[in-house]
Amino acid sequence: LYGLWLLLLAQSSLLLAAQPTLPPVAKPFPAYDFKVRDIDGKEYRLSDYRGKLVVLNFWATWCPPCREEMPSMNRAHKKLANDKVVILAVNVGEDEDTIFEFTGNYPVEFPLLMDRSGEVIKQYPVMGLPTTYIISPTGIVTHRTVGGRAWDNEQLLTELRRLQKQANK
Repeated sequence: LYGLWLLLLAQSSLLLAAQPTLPPVAKPFPAYDFKVRDIDGKEYRLSDYRGKLVVLNFWATWCPPCREEMPSMNRAHKKLANDKVVILAVNVGEDEDTIFEFTGNYPVEFPLLMDRSGEVIKQYPVMGLPTTYIISPTGIVTHRTVGGRAWDNEQLLTELRRLQKQANK
Protein backbone atom coordinates (compact mmCIF):
# COMPACT_ATOMS: atom_id res chain seq x y z
CA LEU A 1 0.00 0.00 0.00
CA TYR A 2 2.85 2.39 0.89
CA GLY A 3 4.53 1.64 -2.46
CA LEU A 4 1.31 2.29 -4.37
CA TRP A 5 0.87 5.60 -2.56
CA LEU A 6 4.43 6.64 -3.44
CA LEU A 7 3.88 5.64 -7.07
CA LEU A 8 0.68 7.68 -7.35
CA LEU A 9 2.27 10.69 -5.75
CA ALA A 10 5.36 10.32 -7.93
CA GLN A 11 3.27 10.27 -11.08
CA SER A 12 1.27 13.30 -9.98
CA SER A 13 4.51 15.13 -9.27
CA LEU A 14 5.29 15.29 -13.00
CA LEU A 15 3.33 18.53 -12.94
CA LEU A 16 6.00 20.07 -10.71
CA ALA A 17 8.87 19.37 -13.09
CA ALA A 18 8.59 22.74 -14.77
CA GLN A 19 8.85 24.64 -11.46
CA PRO A 20 12.49 25.64 -10.89
CA THR A 21 11.96 26.38 -7.19
CA LEU A 22 13.57 25.33 -3.92
CA PRO A 23 10.89 25.79 -1.26
CA PRO A 24 12.30 26.29 2.24
CA VAL A 25 11.20 23.89 4.96
CA ALA A 26 8.93 25.44 7.60
CA LYS A 27 11.28 24.44 10.41
CA PRO A 28 14.89 23.64 9.46
CA PHE A 29 16.18 20.52 11.21
CA PRO A 30 19.47 18.64 11.61
CA ALA A 31 20.06 16.19 8.78
CA TYR A 32 20.12 12.54 9.79
CA ASP A 33 23.70 11.31 9.43
CA PHE A 34 23.51 8.03 7.57
CA LYS A 35 26.05 5.46 6.43
CA VAL A 36 25.14 3.54 3.25
CA ARG A 37 26.85 1.89 0.29
CA ASP A 38 26.68 2.44 -3.43
CA ILE A 39 26.25 -0.35 -5.99
CA ASP A 40 30.01 -0.98 -5.97
CA GLY A 41 30.08 -1.43 -2.19
CA LYS A 42 31.77 1.90 -1.44
CA GLU A 43 30.59 3.37 1.87
CA TYR A 44 29.26 6.93 2.17
CA ARG A 45 28.45 9.01 5.24
CA LEU A 46 26.49 12.22 5.01
CA SER A 47 28.78 13.81 7.61
CA ASP A 48 31.71 13.40 5.19
CA TYR A 49 30.21 16.29 3.21
CA ARG A 50 30.20 18.91 5.98
CA GLY A 51 31.33 22.22 4.56
CA LYS A 52 29.50 21.54 1.29
CA LEU A 53 25.90 22.10 0.26
CA VAL A 54 24.27 18.69 -0.25
CA VAL A 55 21.44 17.98 -2.66
CA LEU A 56 20.00 14.76 -1.18
CA ASN A 57 17.60 13.08 -3.59
CA PHE A 58 15.36 10.09 -2.75
CA TRP A 59 14.41 8.09 -5.83
CA ALA A 60 13.58 4.69 -7.33
CA THR A 61 14.06 3.19 -10.79
CA TRP A 62 10.31 2.50 -11.17
CA CYS A 63 9.45 6.19 -10.60
CA PRO A 64 8.81 8.05 -13.91
CA PRO A 65 9.71 11.55 -12.65
CA CYS A 66 12.83 10.13 -10.98
CA ARG A 67 13.99 8.71 -14.30
CA GLU A 68 13.07 11.95 -16.01
CA GLU A 69 15.12 14.17 -13.66
CA MET A 70 18.22 11.94 -13.40
CA PRO A 71 19.92 13.24 -16.61
CA SER A 72 19.43 16.85 -15.46
CA MET A 73 20.88 15.96 -12.04
CA ASN A 74 23.93 14.54 -13.77
CA ARG A 75 24.36 17.72 -15.83
CA ALA A 76 23.92 19.81 -12.66
CA HIS A 77 26.53 17.65 -10.91
CA LYS A 78 29.03 18.50 -13.65
CA LYS A 79 28.18 22.22 -13.59
CA LEU A 80 28.43 22.42 -9.77
CA ALA A 81 31.62 20.37 -9.40
CA ASN A 82 33.74 23.42 -8.49
CA ASP A 83 31.11 25.10 -6.29
CA LYS A 84 31.20 22.93 -3.13
CA VAL A 85 27.77 21.54 -4.00
CA VAL A 86 27.34 17.76 -3.89
CA ILE A 87 24.53 15.63 -5.29
CA LEU A 88 23.72 12.34 -3.56
CA ALA A 89 20.87 10.16 -4.80
CA VAL A 90 19.49 7.61 -2.33
CA ASN A 91 17.67 4.75 -3.99
CA VAL A 92 14.82 3.47 -1.87
CA GLY A 93 14.57 -0.31 -1.46
CA GLU A 94 16.12 -1.62 -4.67
CA ASP A 95 19.16 -3.86 -5.17
CA GLU A 96 22.47 -3.41 -6.95
CA ASP A 97 21.40 -5.23 -10.11
CA THR A 98 18.27 -3.10 -10.56
CA ILE A 99 20.22 0.14 -10.10
CA PHE A 100 23.07 -1.08 -12.33
CA GLU A 101 20.58 -1.88 -15.11
CA PHE A 102 19.04 1.58 -14.68
CA THR A 103 22.44 3.25 -15.16
CA GLY A 104 22.75 1.56 -18.55
CA ASN A 105 19.96 3.84 -19.77
CA TYR A 106 20.60 6.77 -17.43
CA PRO A 107 24.35 7.07 -16.81
CA VAL A 108 25.31 9.20 -13.82
CA GLU A 109 28.62 10.38 -12.41
CA PHE A 110 27.46 11.21 -8.87
CA PRO A 111 26.90 8.66 -6.07
CA LEU A 112 23.83 6.42 -6.31
CA LEU A 113 23.40 5.15 -2.77
CA MET A 114 21.26 2.24 -1.60
CA ASP A 115 18.76 2.42 1.25
CA ARG A 116 17.60 -1.18 0.93
CA SER A 117 16.19 -1.39 4.46
CA GLY A 118 14.43 1.98 4.34
CA GLU A 119 16.36 3.22 7.38
CA VAL A 120 17.45 6.50 5.77
CA ILE A 121 14.12 7.44 4.18
CA LYS A 122 12.37 6.92 7.54
CA GLN A 123 14.49 9.74 9.00
CA TYR A 124 13.26 12.30 6.47
CA PRO A 125 9.62 13.34 5.93
CA VAL A 126 9.40 11.99 2.36
CA MET A 127 5.92 12.34 0.91
CA GLY A 128 6.57 10.86 -2.53
CA LEU A 129 9.32 10.16 -5.00
CA PRO A 130 11.35 11.95 -6.01
CA THR A 131 11.84 14.10 -2.93
CA THR A 132 14.98 16.19 -2.61
CA TYR A 133 16.40 17.93 0.44
CA ILE A 134 18.94 20.71 0.48
CA ILE A 135 21.33 20.36 3.41
CA SER A 136 23.45 23.33 4.44
CA PRO A 137 27.21 23.00 4.86
CA THR A 138 26.58 22.89 8.63
CA GLY A 139 24.27 19.86 8.31
CA ILE A 140 20.86 21.56 8.55
CA VAL A 141 17.99 20.67 6.20
CA THR A 142 16.83 24.02 4.81
CA HIS A 143 14.80 23.24 1.67
CA ARG A 144 12.69 20.41 0.25
CA THR A 145 11.24 19.71 -3.17
CA VAL A 146 8.64 17.07 -3.91
CA GLY A 147 8.51 15.95 -7.53
CA GLY A 148 10.92 16.11 -10.38
CA ARG A 149 12.97 19.14 -11.30
CA ALA A 150 15.22 20.18 -14.14
CA TRP A 151 18.25 20.42 -11.86
CA ASP A 152 20.42 21.94 -14.57
CA ASN A 153 18.03 24.87 -14.95
CA GLU A 154 20.13 28.03 -14.56
CA GLN A 155 17.74 29.47 -11.98
CA LEU A 156 18.15 26.37 -9.77
CA LEU A 157 21.91 26.28 -10.25
CA THR A 158 22.14 29.95 -9.27
CA GLU A 159 20.03 29.32 -6.17
CA LEU A 160 22.18 26.35 -5.11
CA ARG A 161 25.35 28.40 -5.53
CA ARG A 162 23.78 31.27 -3.56
CA LEU A 163 22.83 28.92 -0.71
CA GLN A 164 26.38 27.53 -0.62
CA LYS A 165 27.96 31.00 -0.51
CA GLN A 166 25.42 32.30 2.01
CA ALA A 167 26.16 29.43 4.39
CA ASN A 168 29.89 30.18 4.32
CA LYS A 169 29.54 33.83 5.36
